Amino acid sequence: MYRTARRASGGAALLLAATLVLAACGPQSQGGDDSTEESTSEGESESGDLMIVPSVQIDIDGAEVPAAEAGEPVDPAGDGSAECAEGTAIAVAGAFTGPNAALGLNIQYGAQLAVDAFNEANAGCQVELKPFDTEGDPQKATQVAPQIVSDDAVIGLLGPAFSGETAATGDVFNQAGLLSLTASATNPDLTGNGWTNFFRGLANDAVQGPSVAKYMTETLGYTSVCVVADNSDYGIGLAEQITSGLGDAANADCAPEVKTGDKDFSAAVQIISGSEADAVFYSGYYAEAAPFVQGLRDGGVDLPFVSADGVNDPQFVSQAGSSSQGAILSCPCGPAPEDFAATYEDANGQAPGVYSTEGYDLATIMLTGIASGVSDRAGLIDYVKDYSGEGLARQYEWDDTGELTSALIWIYEVE
Repeated sequence: MYRTARRASGGAALLLAATLVLAACGPQSQGGDDSTEESTSEGESESGDLMIVPSVQIDIDGAEVPAAEAGEPVDPAGDGSAECAEGTAIAVAGAFTGPNAALGLNIQYGAQLAVDAFNEANAGCQVELKPFDTEGDPQKATQVAPQIVSDDAVIGLLGPAFSGETAATGDVFNQAGLLSLTASATNPDLTGNGWTNFFRGLANDAVQGPSVAKYMTETLGYTSVCVVADNSDYGIGLAEQITSGLGDAANADCAPEVKTGDKDFSAAVQIISGSEADAVFYSGYYAEAAPFVQGLRDGGVDLPFVSADGVNDPQFVSQAGSSSQGAILSCPCGPAPEDFAATYEDANGQAPGVYSTEGYDLATIMLTGIASGVSDRAGLIDYVKDYSGEGLARQYEWDDTGELTSALIWIYEVE
């Protein structure tokens, strides 16, 4: 039997009404002039008015799937009767500084909205959201992980955010019996490590890769695709899934490798320029994707540019400028509901980005567990294991490996 969380109440501090609808017409706003730290919804760059706009939801075969009507999401505020020990805390770990900080901050900001709504409604239980900055770096994450597990106040973890840092620290969190609930780490291998504390709040790349590959070949009609991968766990794993899904459409003579931190992509651009490909897929993060697509355009390569969730952030548009126009970006994340987007922007001065809704949803799940009386780490793992409830992004329910029982992919375009 599954534990079903309480549905939204009319008195919620966040006023997320039962009539929330997916903002299929509500894009992720472009970033401002800050090119390294945070995405913003204000200001203009050389990209003008370009935005990342949701286009279509697809299944594993790359076929369009109508978006489900919005249900009634679980309200983090609950009924206001929660009680818990003073100092109870949830940790959130990810890149909050560094070149890909926007991806971590999106999650943190979404989670903070849920915590604020909970605390405002529950005087008898004040939960702290404690951020731990890994910079998205696996080596840095291994230094941060012991700090998290040694904090006795922390009974659950939202994160880590990136696949590499998750792989590097997973054993630490598993041995400590600390719930690790990720909003964004998509490498399929993560749930094959035997960890009993790890749950993924979105589709993995074994879903995203084949879905997007089929979308490129069956819907967009590409017959020869250059797959470019960076050397991160995420980039390598996604590229493998994309290449396998493309089959004969993966151009074996046009698969240059790049590294995280690279800014000069002239060698890769030359390989692609000399190929007979009709599209490029980039497997990595926006910090490198932005100068990469600029290099392609500056080099006279006008092939369609396709990428995935690691690039699907307003900072890609802000940093790549007009070179980002027409880019096709996938994500296991769906568009933010309009009411949530408005509340998020009021609180943070920027529109929600990739995984903001997942950050909110997963924090909400942990908060409902605390409200139900869970007071320790083992209890929160058991709560999530048996959880079934509606969120802003999707229905959340996990199988015995820590994967969602159902998850789909969205396609976005830069317009």
